[in-house]
Amino acid sequence: MFRKNKNKELKRKNRYSSNYAEHTKNFQLSHINEWGESWNLHSLVTLQRESISRIIYYDKLYQKIVGVPGCILEFGVQWGATLAQLIALRGIYEPYNHRRHIYGFDTFEGFTNTDKIKDGKHLKDGDYKVNKNYEFKLEKLLEIHENNCPLSQIKKFSLIKGDVSKTSKQWVKNNPHSIVAMAIFDMDIYKPTKDALRAIRSRLTKGSILIFDELNCKEFPGETEALNEVLGLNNIKLNHYPHQPSRAWAIWGE
Repeated sequence: MFRKNKNKELKRKNRYSSNYAEHTKNFQLSHINEWGESWNLHSLVTLQRESISRIIYYDKLYQKIVGVPGCILEFGVQWGATLAQLIALRGIYEPYNHRRHIYGFDTFEGFTNTDKIKDGKHLKDGDYKVNKNYEFKLEKLLEIHENNCPLSQIKKFSLIKGDVSKTSKQWVKNNPHSIVAMAIFDMDIYKPTKDALRAIRSRLTKGSILIFDELNCKEFPGETEALNEVLGLNNIKLNHYPHQPSRAWAIWGE
């Protein structure tokens, strides 16, 4: 059973998980000032299993592109958790690779162009929205994260606001030099996923990684539909980690 929360995000309805999340949140809020300068480290005491598994997942995937040239594209940024993690992972594994630019694409206004047939009637335009002008706050935070890494004088990330069906094509046109080492598709719905896949396909090289956040997922059928139409499920080898049930990835050329 799923329900939409106040941000119009689909969440599994479970009394225990809701109580667990509320308890850990309250614990952190009530102790964060007591933890002093090491608050970030001590906040790990409230880090939930699902969040840890996602960190491990992206850590494993990032290591696979260390020997592959090119940039990273994330389609579907929302609050920016994955972008922040990617900046940190680049600082860990490739501290001096200033060519590993990270691009984040999002409307920052929620879904656009939802399709009642491809995506389902339960998803609507405006779902998964963030606060107004949040992208400016996120930009500043990501700058702070990047300043904590080597070569911080070189900006190595960009936020691109707008309809991904349009901005992905414009990005390809504006960046004729770019190779895509990693592309993350976390838009959940059919049309922008299909259009972004089509737009960047010519910029992939053998070893590039395509990451999908909602494949084989009944609640978000559009992402699988888009992948099947553009690349064909029979033409790529999809990989899966057991602790990320709705996520899959493929290495281009395998």
